Amino acid sequence: MLHQSFGLLKKSYSDDTRASFLLGKQLHVPLCSVPLCSVAVDVAIQDYVADVASELIYQNKSEISKEVIFVFPLGSHMAIYSFQACSEDAEVQVLLQDETQRLHEATEAWDDLQCLKNQSEHSGELFACSLGTLPPGREVVVTLRYVQELSRELDGAARFVLPPTLHPHMIHYVFDCFVDKPSYSLLLTVSLQSARGVADVRANFALTPLIYTAQDHSAAQVSLAGSPPRNEDLELRVYFGEPSAVSAVLEKGDPEAPAGSLLSDPMVLVMLAPSIPEAVPGQRQSGEFIFLLDTAVLEQSQDTLLFLLKSLPLGCYFNIYCYEATSEGIYPQSVEYTQDNLSEAMRRLPSSGSSVGDTALLGTLRSIYSSRRPRGHARQLFIFMARLPRDEEAIMAEVCRHRNSHRCFSFFSKDSAALATALAKETGGEAAYVPSDSIMTVAVLQCLKRALTPAAVGVTLNWTLPHGLEAEVLGGTPEAIFQGQHSFLYVQIHGQAQDTVLAKGVMTLQYSLEGQDVTHTIEFPLCPHGDGRLAGHRLAMRRLLEQLLPEAASGSGDEPRHRAVEISLASGIICPFTSYVGVRTARRASWYQGPLALLPPRSSLIPCQVIELQGGSKVSSCFIQNTLWVPPGWLRAVRASRLALRRLTQNVAALPQSGASSKASKPPPPSISSLKSVHPMELCLRNPDFVLLSTKDIAECRELVALQNIDGSWALSSGLARVLEVNEAEITGKMPGEVTEPSVWATVLAVTWLRRHDKSYRNFCELLEAKAVTWLRSRAMSQLEKCLEAAHSLLGSSVKPSVSRLRVKYTPCPTDQQRLQS
Repeated sequence: MLHQSFGLLKKSYSDDTRASFLLGKQLHVPLCSVPLCSVAVDVAIQDYVADVASELIYQNKSEISKEVIFVFPLGSHMAIYSFQACSEDAEVQVLLQDETQRLHEATEAWDDLQCLKNQSEHSGELFACSLGTLPPGREVVVTLRYVQELSRELDGAARFVLPPTLHPHMIHYVFDCFVDKPSYSLLLTVSLQSARGVADVRANFALTPLIYTAQDHSAAQVSLAGSPPRNEDLELRVYFGEPSAVSAVLEKGDPEAPAGSLLSDPMVLVMLAPSIPEAVPGQRQSGEFIFLLDTAVLEQSQDTLLFLLKSLPLGCYFNIYCYEATSEGIYPQSVEYTQDNLSEAMRRLPSSGSSVGDTALLGTLRSIYSSRRPRGHARQLFIFMARLPRDEEAIMAEVCRHRNSHRCFSFFSKDSAALATALAKETGGEAAYVPSDSIMTVAVLQCLKRALTPAAVGVTLNWTLPHGLEAEVLGGTPEAIFQGQHSFLYVQIHGQAQDTVLAKGVMTLQYSLEGQDVTHTIEFPLCPHGDGRLAGHRLAMRRLLEQLLPEAASGSGDEPRHRAVEISLASGIICPFTSYVGVRTARRASWYQGPLALLPPRSSLIPCQVIELQGGSKVSSCFIQNTLWVPPGWLRAVRASRLALRRLTQNVAALPQSGASSKASKPPPPSISSLKSVHPMELCLRNPDFVLLSTKDIAECRELVALQNIDGSWALSSGLARVLEVNEAEITGKMPGEVTEPSVWATVLAVTWLRRHDKSYRNFCELLEAKAVTWLRSRAMSQLEKCLEAAHSLLGSSVKPSVSRLRVKYTPCPTDQQRLQS
């Protein structure tokens, strides 16, 4: 979300309520909607971007006039660039303005837009515009245009879902308002384009036959056939040519835009989706894992750090920073994950967080970014914040400058929620609120499992273009792409070629996967086709806005802000330095022939804004589905008495007005429930076998983990006997005679003990157990049968050998083959 991610950076522009988390008290009042009569939607899909033009007609079928507000939830990677509404009496046009322009305040119906903040159980951004009074029997026609990046499915399909605003399909009962089963007409047409060719279109609703509009099948059309299903979203999946790890399509620029501008130059839309196999738990794996700990939480996170460090895979690199005490790491730069390096790192850790004062996270991050990253290892940061660091704007700007080089997994307290969430979002990681040590351990280990997904590293793009042209990747190329993820890039083509009709460009993608170099080459024509709707250009400008905002908010000069305003106004896409302005123009009646008919139409400003919904309310999502909403208390019969409304809303916190005419005020801290972060209990509940451990259980588990070597094995020792609650002499005496290495017997005992407490310890020891099993498979397959029987007899485990993880299908490695043959 463009506004949510940088809301915390807007201290110097805190009058902009779109970019701030503002809280208000809920109003439990009736909500009603104006019925939707018809919808016409025209979708243009070009590879993995979509431009949607829609026209919605609403009709007031009641016997009284209503004050109405149009609302439109903004989904992920979506941006509105055009909106207008027309009725018989008036026309509303929404424009963008630089916030430095001073306009008169639009106070009419402002309270109703603010009431939306807590009127929904949903959270996220919402576009809202007051449309004024709709008399009985009258219609209002809403025209809305937006662009959106489409998700890429595992089979390579581009997935488009029609928003509920354009296809409301739910029945609501909201206090005294009953919204019946929707009855409206829907006209849906979809045009498809791809240089790879349109191969197939699938949907969960009836479609007309696919009609190709180009001989090479690079363009096609399809439409809704019959009535859409009334009980589910409309979903469309588009398949292009041969699925590929890379695709590129050229979108022509706007010939009317100034030469050399973003809108005038051609834009290449690039999708990078390398085929990366799943990781096998417990095996060697590359990666650089850096842990940043606020010294204030160092003491309470000792257990978490132990489980985390012991769960890392062999083959990776690691380092630890205890920021505030120093900006330097335990090691000058990341070191290989070995037993000696880990033991030394644990020895160097401070015993507790005794420092007080501001945290020096910014200096620590700069020290990390300036350090050399091990070649072939994707960098991932685990940041633990117990309090809000100083210089949030500078921290955010620093992370955004290096967003292509790493991922952040953030663990935060209430004070640092907004910053931690923004860091994770901008780098493709996750954030989790951790209220206690035990919950922290589970949340961190769950995030580590996702961080251990393999990655294509050393990603580079090379371009071969005709003389006179050059390519610029807006925002740079990511240095790593993780399994299950894809990266969408926008590439501006500068210059002028002598002949672009027959000319072609060549893009080469190179990366390393599990030590093997991979190369993909794709050719694309430089004579672009298309309908000129500029979806890729607008999404590219939205991407640039996201990159400029941290620099502008961190106080690094006026140029980033001026550039952001310029891009926002040119593209029609809002940013925290621009405001929506709703201009309502009253029309003259066509039948009136008096002298006033010669006067120009009368215009006024109306509220129009992107609002951050707080979520959590059980009122209803009536206005989310039906989108033309009658705000609480607004009936024409009582409009003359605004005092009634004031009394109704007197408990709502005072909120600033829109745009530059608002008075500056510092925004209150964000609501935790409104953040796009992951709560640790949600992470736990994803596992149906999750059991919250007692303090004694955690202590026993921690003691066993502390004895484990980083390769997954345990040594036969008195410490292990104490944890297993078995006499050391008895352990030695029960070791099978076939075992030639005592650590094999010790590791089987430890794994068997963990399996006996499987439901309790699964969340803490799953990765550790995987390493132990891998180690045993590589060393002792011929001895495992006897060891398992003896271990179950000694420990009295009720877990049968047939269900043990050690008894899974096994393919011997070469060293095991030699042992078995001998």
